Amino acid sequence: MIEERPQVATGIDHDYTKRMMVFGGRCSMDLAAKVAGKLGLDLGQVTLKTFADGEVYCRYEESIRGSDVFLVQSTCANEQEGMTPNDALMELLAMADAAQGASAHRIIAVLPWYGYARQDKKSAPREPISARIVAKCLEAVGVDRVLTMDLHAGQVQGFFHVPVDHMTAMPMLTQWFIDQELKDELVIVSPDAGRVKTARNFARRIGTHWAVMEKERPAQAVAEIGYVVGDVKGKTAVLVDDMIATAGTLCAAAQTVIDEGAARVIACATHGVFSGPAFERLENSPIEQIVVTDTLPLRSGAPDNITVLSTASTFADSIRRIFTDDSVSEIFAGENQLF
Repeated sequence: MIEERPQVATGIDHDYTKRMMVFGGRCSMDLAAKVAGKLGLDLGQVTLKTFADGEVYCRYEESIRGSDVFLVQSTCANEQEGMTPNDALMELLAMADAAQGASAHRIIAVLPWYGYARQDKKSAPREPISARIVAKCLEAVGVDRVLTMDLHAGQVQGFFHVPVDHMTAMPMLTQWFIDQELKDELVIVSPDAGRVKTARNFARRIGTHWAVMEKERPAQAVAEIGYVVGDVKGKTAVLVDDMIATAGTLCAAAQTVIDEGAARVIACATHGVFSGPAFERLENSPIEQIVVTDTLPLRSGAPDNITVLSTASTFADSIRRIFTDDSVSEIFAGENQLF
């Protein structure tokens, strides 16, 4: 008689559905909540705090095992939270490490503002390339992908071995100007030669002309504007840049185009850093209006002529496409490249 042996299961039947979870760091919590809302999700629950000695702490308050975890954090200062850019970066690294230890399926760092991006090369001997340090840190803690917006320089993408999805705020900024239906003729002005492509594309989308400014920088964080190449006389000059930091360059450029005969000046940029004396300079400048996005939190004391546009829909669309493995560049018709 042959004894029948019990059959051994060769597989496990399961119905696996990948989950998407969105968490915010303290420097971008408001933006993260808006992004989660656009995606139809509740913002993930995470405890974030700073100990008395200045060390940051992170703990997820729900299971993230097997999920695609999107960590939204601009590595910038947040006055209300008492955080510096270094605090924000360390908090993001702690969140990524905790997510890896909690068995997240993928960890995607969403950096609306990539701190240290301006330190993208050696301008003098014995300097660090700090933008590369940030990339190394993010990869070291297990980040699988990076999503960011309007990097200061395209080579920052080359510091990563993981994929980097680059977004641009140009569509929403140009649409704002189209919606205003300004009566005066516009001319889009690049504050320096490095932003000529941006100014040209901006002008093309609006359907107007563009000009460029010749600029010399005698020292770090000191800008000196020379002259305008192009016709701005009697027109509304729109100064376009990727960021406004101390506003020294912007205010000098605004005064130059006024001296060249421009009727009025409007400024727009993706990132409103507004550090140091920026607000005071803008209040005393000939700039009538400043348009920025919410990639960085707007600190207190901002002038009334600053308009902030939300990037939540754009980030939500990009996150959705990353989650479903669709193309991100299709959102921008291929115009999200920096070169």
